[in-house]
Amino acid sequence: MILIILALIVLALLGAPLFSIIATSAMANFYMADVDLSVVAIEIYRLAEMPALIALPLFTFAGYLMGESKAPQRLVQLTDALLGWMPAGLAIVSLVACAFFTAFTGASGVTIIALGALLYPALKQAGYPENFNLGLITTSGSLGLLFAPSLPLILYGIIVQQMNLTQSVTIDDMFLAGILPGLLMLLLLIGWSLHVNRKVIKPLDKFSWHKVKVAMRASAWELPMPFIVLGGIYTGYFAVSEAAAVTVLYALTIEVFVLKEVSLRRLPEVMRDSMILVGAILIILGVSLASTNYVIDADIPTKLFNTVEEHVSSKLTFLILLNIFLLILGALLDIFSALVLMIPLLLPLALAYGVDPVHLGIIFLANMQLGYFTPPVGMNLFIASHRFAKPVMQIYKATLPFFFILLFAVLVITYWPSLSLVLLGR
Repeated sequence: MILIILALIVLALLGAPLFSIIATSAMANFYMADVDLSVVAIEIYRLAEMPALIALPLFTFAGYLMGESKAPQRLVQLTDALLGWMPAGLAIVSLVACAFFTAFTGASGVTIIALGALLYPALKQAGYPENFNLGLITTSGSLGLLFAPSLPLILYGIIVQQMNLTQSVTIDDMFLAGILPGLLMLLLLIGWSLHVNRKVIKPLDKFSWHKVKVAMRASAWELPMPFIVLGGIYTGYFAVSEAAAVTVLYALTIEVFVLKEVSLRRLPEVMRDSMILVGAILIILGVSLASTNYVIDADIPTKLFNTVEEHVSSKLTFLILLNIFLLILGALLDIFSALVLMIPLLLPLALAYGVDPVHLGIIFLANMQLGYFTPPVGMNLFIASHRFAKPVMQIYKATLPFFFILLFAVLVITYWPSLSLVLLGR
């Protein structure tokens, strides 16, 4: 078994696909336990029996479709009209626009590429310091992960539902729980932007109702989308999967047939690009279900808890160690892989220490959000470096103030459970 583990580690370091490492590990464990390997195929087939899972490809496609249209430009125009008159208004516009866009696309890299091309030159032209601009866009690329209908929120809910806990966790619960923590992060970064630019940047324009009307008229087709989707979910009119279908139908109708900004010829390519992301998530999720099955059968969570309990006696200490572990994990793994690999191990452990499963999800995603720009391998750092043609070390330095501000927010989220649970009535 030790030789198998070493071989898998070597293969992972050499760049073998993550799903193949997980699948091989699961098959080896089942073989050692004298269990028929068909169980792996059976667990992968379980993906077809998850009604909520259909929301992942649908929301992803809708987000990519919006990214291919001129919706990002209209979003920036609208937020600029509403917020651009404030001191450091353009920085606030950048934060709000990026958070909203990431919530719908579920991919921070897409946000940096799509909105960075608009916002970075605008911030530079308005006189904002270069490092501030780089740090702002690199950081805000992952800022919307706690806002519905973010894909990681959906995926966490799906994974927990498969674990058959006594305390149910729905995707709707996750959507509500992420609102206040997400707003906390957003407001802290807005406050920092106002503070650091208080003597440098003045409003470029006064507030104008005419400018707002023009921007709202330009965005008239896209504006109803979040209200239709989220309103339908929270009022109980739509299930999450139904809301995802409505979102795709609405986005497809508007961007392809009404505004005609995405041609029918371009549509298959957009579908392919969006499904590459979804396919990667699904194949990892499928083999991870098999791996999770073995983990539960082998009673590994209980053994892990017994080991941890020998050294960690209090919930407070456990949460401190959890944050440290998740920050490291977020810097090394993408958020989707981290979710499907670690939640089956961490959730039983957290429950044993009295952590609410919904609260754990928000803690997990908040830490993963920081992991996107945590050295040495935070994904956003390299995407921003490539997108803006700047050295990675410069991006590192530019994101440090934002990192520490959001780290403070993560600590507040971790040690103030009511912030995540109050809207659920817990």
